[in-house]
Amino acid sequence: MTVKATYYGANSWLIELDKTRILIDPWLNGDLTFPPGDWLIKGVLGKESEVPSGIDFLLLTQGQPDHAHPPTLEKIDKCVPVIASQAASKVVSQIGFTTIKTLKPGEYFKKHNLKIQATSGASVPNIENGYIIDSSLGSIYIEPHGFLDKKIKPRNIDLLITPVIDFSLPLAGKFIKGKTVLPQLLKLFNPKTILASTTGGDIKFTGIINNLIKVEGSVEDISLLKGTSTKLINPEQFKEYKI
Repeated sequence: MTVKATYYGANSWLIELDKTRILIDPWLNGDLTFPPGDWLIKGVLGKESEVPSGIDFLLLTQGQPDHAHPPTLEKIDKCVPVIASQAASKVVSQIGFTTIKTLKPGEYFKKHNLKIQATSGASVPNIENGYIIDSSLGSIYIEPHGFLDKKIKPRNIDLLITPVIDFSLPLAGKFIKGKTVLPQLLKLFNPKTILASTTGGDIKFTGIINNLIKVEGSVEDISLLKGTSTKLINPEQFKEYKI
């Protein structure tokens, strides 16, 4: 038995732990917009996809539309249990999901051999979540903006799902710190595999903010993993990876 991960682009993942299927931060269809409008920033998927079948849990790191995407969430069975940050819980509650477990950093959800613990994530503007997922098949750490909880103690993690590129805006600074945080993640977790996340997939962005974004780093930069045995994968959209 292995851990399976399918990438849908941006922050969206399907994780399979034996028969447990966890859909993370899905943006699968429809455009991505932020208030006050498209002129600020807009995302368009190059290829849309249907909601995967047989979802056991919906896991949301943030309440922002690129993580809790209302048009996609509307198409998911509202009986699917949701595990989410405080901000994301408000979004799914308004949409009509009936079973919602809100986790603050340090709190956890446990069912049978599955444990999902929330960690402190990005401040956008309130503190959102990362997660450590433990099961009998392996362990996963996911945080989509590269903000590392300083309270996490060193331990081995099999799979990291994290950005490896920095994104910054004038005055606001870095809002995705993948390249910056990667050395800390390697030291803290000694991971077997990293799946690069957050910035991938066939997606076109337009708007004022998109034109101002500065990018630092590259998934192809092999120096990121110098001195480690960790495998870094730049995932293809819709491809399943067995870890």
